[in-house]
Amino acid sequence: MTTNDHSASFPSKKISWRGTTLLLVFGVIFIASTLRMPLTVVGPIISFIRDDLGISNVLAGFLTTIPLLAFATISPFAPVVARKLGLELTLFLSTILLALGIVLRSLGTTGLLVFGTVLIGIAISFGNVLIPGLLKLKFPYHVGLLMAFFTMSMNLTAGLGAGISYPIANSSFGWQGALSIALVLVVVTILIWIPQLKSNKPEPATTSKMTSTPLWKSPVTWAVTGAMGLQSLLFYTTAAWIPEIYIAQGLAPDKAGWMFSIMQFSQVPMALAVPIIASKMASQRPLVVMFTFFYLIGFTGVVMEWTSLGVLWMILLGLAGGSSFALAMMFFTLRTRTAFEAADLSGFAQSLGYLFAAIGPILFGYLHDLFGGWNIAGWLFVAVATILFFCSMRASKDEYVH
Repeated sequence: MTTNDHSASFPSKKISWRGTTLLLVFGVIFIASTLRMPLTVVGPIISFIRDDLGISNVLAGFLTTIPLLAFATISPFAPVVARKLGLELTLFLSTILLALGIVLRSLGTTGLLVFGTVLIGIAISFGNVLIPGLLKLKFPYHVGLLMAFFTMSMNLTAGLGAGISYPIANSSFGWQGALSIALVLVVVTILIWIPQLKSNKPEPATTSKMTSTPLWKSPVTWAVTGAMGLQSLLFYTTAAWIPEIYIAQGLAPDKAGWMFSIMQFSQVPMALAVPIIASKMASQRPLVVMFTFFYLIGFTGVVMEWTSLGVLWMILLGLAGGSSFALAMMFFTLRTRTAFEAADLSGFAQSLGYLFAAIGPILFGYLHDLFGGWNIAGWLFVAVATILFFCSMRASKDEYVH
């Protein structure tokens, strides 16, 4: 299944916003809506889960790390499965697996909580990895626009999940109801995606052969991997520790919790704009300079404890995070020639990238304990943002992985 084979379905450089095309766009948007909400509902209600089940803080904290480890483990295999089964069928089956994971996680026992979380991590891995390739396959002239819809939907529902989970857990529905709320979107996604199965085809063996240069030998691959991994590390580490940092600086716990929500929603404008802009640029380096500036100013404001301007720092970090994530996702299509090559690069980069992300919060907490405060740990943000700059600049060069 080559890009050229399927681009014939959309020969015009204009999208016809009706019929099967519109249904596919909605399908992509709804898949995106299921890839973060099942994760972001957990953090605000950890205390409810811990107290009701009587689990340790270590296990409670591990609930947010399990999906990242699943991403790191499963991502390289997603393109292999998609080649055998076809992209559309693989995404459909992964969404059913996601629904199963959400149901099991919400049944109220420790064992099923952990097992369901593992299934959720496995299922989301497929959507993370395969959607960039699918967009390159189906919309070769409009990857930036469709990626913008994808990343915006992901960020909006992630913020929504973080915002509604605590009120739901604090109601008669309990924490089980809060964990299962994402099931509504998943069921709708399954129904909307069914028509896509008609166009599902495994990749022909003649196009499955590897190129002469293995993916891991390309400098571009490692630059893209670094960009994906380091921006993920920054996101998941701030998600884990920004509220604690602001509480230590004297902010009330409820206000400290809102700081991350402000950062999350501030990502949305850039998640929408950056893919469109990046797709029209031969080199994306001006975007890298922009988000690095936002990162450095925002993190410096946090570390220097200029807490009175905390909302400004969170907005800047949200703009930076939305830009760097959207650009990292675009690299999978910009630096490859075919849909399955994009899926291969996506799987490789996300596997190592989410491994970095899983290490980040642990390392940050270790530095806090080692030095007895957040100052030294906070400067790690600045250091990582600086390294991210160099990786992203290299990945922004107009060339392919092979």
